[in-house]
Amino acid sequence: MAKKQRGPGRRSAVLLASMGLVLGLGVPALAAGGDGVPSGGGGENRAADDLLRERAWVKAGPLKFGAEPYDAVHSAAGDAAGKADCSISTADATNLVLSTTWPEVSGSGDSPSPMTMSRYDDQTALADPEQRSEGLFFNPGVGIWQLDSAGLGADETAATAIDSVTAAGKMAPYMVGKYCSAINAGSSAAQARATAWQDWHACDQGACEQIYERLKADGVTKDATVTRYGGAEKRSCTFEGTEYDCLYVDPSAAQGEDAWTSPDFGPAPVPDPFYVFTYTKSGKDYEVRYWLKGDSGAKTDVSASRELGVNARAKLYWAAESGLCDTTTGSGNC
Repeated sequence: MAKKQRGPGRRSAVLLASMGLVLGLGVPALAAGGDGVPSGGGGENRAADDLLRERAWVKAGPLKFGAEPYDAVHSAAGDAAGKADCSISTADATNLVLSTTWPEVSGSGDSPSPMTMSRYDDQTALADPEQRSEGLFFNPGVGIWQLDSAGLGADETAATAIDSVTAAGKMAPYMVGKYCSAINAGSSAAQARATAWQDWHACDQGACEQIYERLKADGVTKDATVTRYGGAEKRSCTFEGTEYDCLYVDPSAAQGEDAWTSPDFGPAPVPDPFYVFTYTKSGKDYEVRYWLKGDSGAKTDVSASRELGVNARAKLYWAAESGLCDTTTGSGNC
């Protein structure tokens, strides 16, 4: 989705994996992190940007927003407004931060889903190079603000981008900071809002300003059916005897606007359900998205690893796996 916008708290752990290869002593070969089969080399995708602009305009009617995500935005915006170096109220800061979300992920005006995965950028650099399943695809934009590894989401994972609390905690001070910098440089309030939204292509032609004015006039309708993670579930996982925090992301369970889960919504695949971890290996932090074979239909489990700070289009590492157990549900290799 947001292509110009590439784009908090994470637990680091070492995630080891097997490529299905066995060394001479019977020890599985390391695969996760930088040891898998690389994909990458993708650059800008103007067609994806154009499609986002075309779909940025939001239908008339009430603007809905998840109750828990709204509380997270309002809290973060209030903190940002209180620390701002220009005059901005909590209400205006909240509306500023909310205004990009419907143009980005919910043209219907329904509650933006924190689980939203981008569907416009379909580069082969983001797909499993061994083509074990169509749904083994690393959708780069994630969450209400479509945090993308090529920019604002470079140091995030799918878990932190989906989590309304951590995502709002990053977006509120970022947008308020850009707004105040523009105000202090002599911009009008409208010009400053446009500056704050420059990272989102959906705002290029005025759709976000239109939403801002609608919010000021009519407010937002809170939706209690959309929770902090938008249908994604916190789980406990083990890999080779070590326990990890993980988030299970199943598009079929998305809360709020779920048009993006339809196969014909965009050119990129709907991802198969996956787990996401943050871990450290050889002194580097990685995001790992891990697909159980029962969820993807592939012959083995598969992982895709991205070094944090690196654009997923530039380099991912893909590997066959076998060692994940979801201890919350008993799924996987338990």
